[in-house]
Amino acid sequence: MIYYKNIVNKISIPNTKKTKQKEYLETGNLPIIDQGKVLVGGYSNDVSNMLDCKLPVIIFGDHTKCVKLINFPFGAGADGIKVLQPKEGLSASFLYYATYYLTFLIEDKGYARHYQQIEKCKVSIPLPSEQISLVNRIEELFSELDKGVETLMTIKKQLEVYRQAVLKEAFSQIENKKKIREMSCFVTSGSRGWAKYYSDQGSLFIRIGNLTHTTIDIILDETQYVKLPEKAEGIRSRLQPNDILVSITADLGSIGLVPENIEEAYINQHIAMIRLKNPSQGKLVAWYLRSEYGQKDLLKNKRGAGKFGLGLDDIRNSEVPNISEHEAVLIVKKIEMQLSVCDRISHTINTAFGQADAMRKSILKHTFEGTLSL
Repeated sequence: MIYYKNIVNKISIPNTKKTKQKEYLETGNLPIIDQGKVLVGGYSNDVSNMLDCKLPVIIFGDHTKCVKLINFPFGAGADGIKVLQPKEGLSASFLYYATYYLTFLIEDKGYARHYQQIEKCKVSIPLPSEQISLVNRIEELFSELDKGVETLMTIKKQLEVYRQAVLKEAFSQIENKKKIREMSCFVTSGSRGWAKYYSDQGSLFIRIGNLTHTTIDIILDETQYVKLPEKAEGIRSRLQPNDILVSITADLGSIGLVPENIEEAYINQHIAMIRLKNPSQGKLVAWYLRSEYGQKDLLKNKRGAGKFGLGLDDIRNSEVPNISEHEAVLIVKKIEMQLSVCDRISHTINTAFGQADAMRKSILKHTFEGTLSL
């Protein structure tokens, strides 16, 4: 067993060679590698920022724990990556999988740095010929898992097509509509500067990541809390049951419906809140805005070059169904009955994704504990 820090050479990156995220291009001559989950974070046309190093190298995300094997010329993102070269006698692919394996063993410190933990870990380094055999076996098993995951991803995409078809059919016959400004008490967005109120406990703070393009449920897997002083300006955006939430920057048009059992909660400035005069039709309006019809009308006035956004008047001027309570109940009931099938299948798929991740961890565990069958 040998300490990780003794099997790698750490490449120093001058600050002048780093590219900030706000400078990323969608296409360009130089791929930029950062600590994000995607392989290439963006591009630059400034080839003078290309790192001068022998390839391949391992990129370790100090904050995110993401690990990448890079075998093409690249530039470095501005923050949080370690560029590592295997020392002589060590396969870069073997080092990649060893680093990936060690990320499972270290303590997760959120957005704090993790490399100091990695370099203190010990790994067993087999002979070069055995390294190649182990890498080939890992990649063979991972390839089988990838095929299964690809099939599941295809099914997930088909489910989304079906969801949209259900919503389209549900609202296809509705002709009587009114603008949201006529149907609502008010439309507002959250206040700026909430970060200073962040806390480990307190009131729920809803952000864009809590909304989706799949459902109208608010997803609270990653919850932020805030503790507000009594006279905070943001009190006006405290949520009530059946308020409708719409993302107005970045991932435009994500929809959420505030549930009946909501505890004290607020929204940030990237989310608009619609409070209807008749809150009992919140679910109907939320599903409509989630539908192809609602999205088309909602997003027709998106503005901005490169970074789109919606104004509150864009939302107020969007049209939604103006129908009786009885009709609304029947439509929502039909939608939810049909989509419940999708939800069950989606849950099964998500479980399978988790099992695939567990299998990858198990394969690497057996590899580095010396019990993987070749």
